Order: sequence, then C-alpha cells, then structure tokens
Amino acid sequence: MAESLPLEMVTYILSFLPLSDQKEASLVSRAWYCAAQIALREASVQYNIPVSSASLPAIKSLGLRGVTCISLTNLDGSPASLQVLQSVTHHLGPHLQSLCLGGGSPTEASFVALILGCPALRILDLSGCNSLFTSGMLLAQPETVQQVQQALSGLRELSLASLRDLADLSFNRLSSCAPRLERLSLAYCHLTFQLGPAWGSIGPQDSSPSQLSFRNLLRFLKERASRLHALDLSGTGLPPEALRALGQVAGLQLQELSLHSCRDLSTEAVAALCHQQPGLTSLDLSGCSELADGAVLAVSRGLRHLRRLSLRKLQRLTDAGCSALGGLQELQSLDMAECCLVRGQELAQSLGSVCGAPSSLASLSLAYCSSLKDASVLSLIPALGPRLRVLDLSSCVALTNQTLQAICTYLTHLSVLRLAWCKELGDWGLLGLGQPIKAPLQEPQLRAKLRRNLSSRSFLPQSHEELEYRASSPKDPSPQPQGPSLLMLQALRELDLTACSKLTDASLTKVTLDSIGQACRQLRMVDVAMCPGISIASVRRFQARLPEVICIQSRFVGGADLTLTL
Repeated sequence: MAESLPLEMVTYILSFLPLSDQKEASLVSRAWYCAAQIALREASVQYNIPVSSASLPAIKSLGLRGVTCISLTNLDGSPASLQVLQSVTHHLGPHLQSLCLGGGSPTEASFVALILGCPALRILDLSGCNSLFTSGMLLAQPETVQQVQQALSGLRELSLASLRDLADLSFNRLSSCAPRLERLSLAYCHLTFQLGPAWGSIGPQDSSPSQLSFRNLLRFLKERASRLHALDLSGTGLPPEALRALGQVAGLQLQELSLHSCRDLSTEAVAALCHQQPGLTSLDLSGCSELADGAVLAVSRGLRHLRRLSLRKLQRLTDAGCSALGGLQELQSLDMAECCLVRGQELAQSLGSVCGAPSSLASLSLAYCSSLKDASVLSLIPALGPRLRVLDLSSCVALTNQTLQAICTYLTHLSVLRLAWCKELGDWGLLGLGQPIKAPLQEPQLRAKLRRNLSSRSFLPQSHEELEYRASSPKDPSPQPQGPSLLMLQALRELDLTACSKLTDASLTKVTLDSIGQACRQLRMVDVAMCPGISIASVRRFQARLPEVICIQSRFVGGADLTLTL
C-alpha cells in the first residue's frame, strides 16, 4: 500500500520523523529513498563539511543529492581550502541556499569567487571571519560590488557576529549587496556610540573606515525599516539612549530583537522599546544585569503578542516581577535560568488559571534557580498545561522526588527533561515506589546488627554462619512502579540526569533504564555523567537494550570519561 502513495505524500509523512528515522525509512525502497532525500532537503538539514581534500568526494555526493544547506569548518587560505571552495562552487553552488563560514579565515578573492557561484543564497553566516575585514578593502572595486549584488539579490539573513575588524565602510558595501535583507546579526561586534541628537544624520560618505558606529547602523535601519524584522545586537554594550533611538526609527517594525548581555540597559529604556515596538514576538534580555521587576512588567503590558522571552541571568528579578507574566497569553518559550531570587510562588500564580495561563507554553527553563523548593514547583507544574515539551530544572538542588513525581503526573507529553545536579533525586522516586521505610529493629536484631558492625571494624571475628548468610542473601527483586514514575513520559526524547549522585547501579540501571527502554521508545539521548553509582557495564547493557538511543553521555561513570555513541 505504501508503494501506491504519491511521492509528495510520502515526502510529507517522512518530514515529521527525526533524522535517524528518515535514514531508516530511506532503506525501504527506491521510492522511499527519493522521498527521504526530498524530506531532508525540505527540513534544511545543515551538513558540516571539514575543509580537507578528503571531503571532496562527499561534496560531489551532496551535490548529486541537491543539498541546500552546508557549513564549512577550518577554512583558511591554504591550497586545500581553495580546492574545497572550488568543489563547493561547482557541485553545490547553483542550488545552495544556506552557507556558513563561521570562524574561518578565507581570503577576500576566494570568498568573492564562492559568492558569485552561489546565486540562490538566502542565508549567509560570516561570524568570526575576521580575515575578510582586516584590510578594509572587501568589495572595494565597483565592478565586483555589482557582480556580488546580483548574486546576493535574494539574501534574506546575514550574520556578522564577533567581527572585531568590521567597520562602517565594509559593512555598507556588504549590506548594499543584499537589498532584500530581513534578518541581521551584529552580536558581539565592537559598536561605538557618540551621544547626541545627531544620531543617524550622517550619510554613506561620512562612514568610518576603521570603526563600526551606531550612527551608521541607525542610517542603515532607516533605509531598510520597511523590510528588516529581526535584529541581534547582543554583547554590543548598547546604552539606554541608543535603544530608545533604535525604537524610534520611523517605519521599523521589529518582530525579533536580541539584546543578550547588554548590561547597561535600564528598565526605562526597555519600557520605551515595548511602547515603540509593540509587534515584537521574540525578545532576549538575558544577562542585562541592570534590569529588575519593572522591565518584566513593561514587557507584559506592551508586548501582548510575545512568543519567546529570555530573562536568563537577571540577578535582580524577584517573584514580584514574575507576577506579571500571566498577561502574555501567546507565550511559547520562557527562559528564567539563573534568576537566583525567584522562588516560584508568584510564577505559579501568574501562570495559573486565575490569571489566564499561557496555554501555548512549550518550553520553560528554571535552571540554576537555587531558591526553588518543592512547594512552589508543585504548585507551578499543574499550571503549565499539556503543551509543555521542554522543561529544564538543572541545578535546582533543593528539589526532591516529589517534584519528579508531579512532573510525571501532569507533564506526560514532555520530550526534553533536564534534571542535572538535582542531587536529592533517588532511585525510588524515579520509579514511583516512594521512599523505602525501614522497620524498627527489635532487641535481638539490634544485638545482631551491633555484632556485625563491630566485626566489620575488626573488633570481633565474623562467624562462618554470618559470612555464609550475607553471601547467600537474595537481592531485592526488581520492583514495579506503584505511583507516578518516569515511565509515564512515553514521548521523552532527551533525559539529563548528570551528577544525580543518589542514583545507584543496583536500582537505576537494572530497573529504571531497562523499564525506560520498554516505555520510552522515543528516547534518543540520555546523560548519566558523573553518577558515581552507575557502572560502565550497566550503561552498555542499556545501549544494547535500546539501540535507537543516539548518544549516552557517561563521563566519569565508573571512574572513566567515556561517551557511547551509536
């Protein structure tokens, strides 16, 4: 029956599968192989190609398959790099849509030749390619500019992050070749700010040949205001006055803005931005250390259509600021990691049904929030809703098995669960068995236990009967879950239990991992690194039990640093 389906329908079905399953499906038949190849291209899978002569056959093969997205690593000015660039231009260039040269050191001539051979480019990443901008002469020839402009006429996304030598002139030359640009990243570039009312009043002829100025960037934004909708200025040291000037650009309607690690930004500047750019759907304020509760309140009032919000590492954020998050009804992703003052009570209330929970929330990170306790998390979890897919509680060291059992009860559709360094989590909680309670010992038992303890310390000799009893005593049989357990998360794909030191080899690997292998059939990645009670032998047995797992991180398990990869 599958053979009778149209190729387009098979391609559509395979597009929902993960990459590993698509590879398996491609072995069914010739028709499914073709459908899988089309699905891979439509999914924009990026192929990382190391720059060496050994990669030449692979480049030719990728060209025959019509691959449209690649990343070249270790690129430099050597003859081998030149040979690889020529091969990419010949085999992949005509249909290449996404090209990443991040961190490479290509020559200006080889870069221009590569771009001219890729007329269909939509995404270009030049992050860290300082060799292209050191001389300041990139695209200095008018005839070269005209050719590159024709090749990059369809470019939509440009990343110029981490370029220490980027200056106004080189930026203007390159950006002028991409008239349809919609997304721009200047993250961690050295921007200069000249305070005053003349911001943005300069023309292209006044551009600096040695530095990248905010005045020149404002001029660019005014020219492209009608088309540009995503901007990344993370790590540029953006001051509050500059953020206000950016928000006031006429006609600019940003949808995505990243201001990660702009430590000088003030709450007032963020409030003004929310008023000036109400159409923002993604905002990253992580690492903006001067922001406090007022900034979150301004975001909740001004950005009603926000879908992604990152407040990571806001050390001044408290529960009072979390109370405003309930107003973001369309929020899908919330990152509050490393907000050490957040205890969770107000967050639970704001996301609860009383304030109107954002039912579309799919990702939540509270990692490293050391003030979180079981009580607040237990009230938060029921309010998260069934759409949550990713939950990160790493390094919330006070959380216990009660939190895990609440997760297994209410968040059964989770695909990613991270509980690294939650050292209070134990085997019994993972299995839903409850903490074992030891019965009080009677007087004869107390005497026997005292005798055994003294014997183990060489104060009393051990009798032959005691040694034989200890050697022949039966192990605890594998118990079955009696309550909420990890086995209820049948959609789980990634599980991180790094440094959960109370997990032991006897109960976790022999019971829990085997049971997970039966219940969580979609599991692809497990991390049990630095769990001293788990042995390498048990990890290997789990790998054999569930071969679909792509990777098991097992560093320092059994005293070794080892990663098992399928």
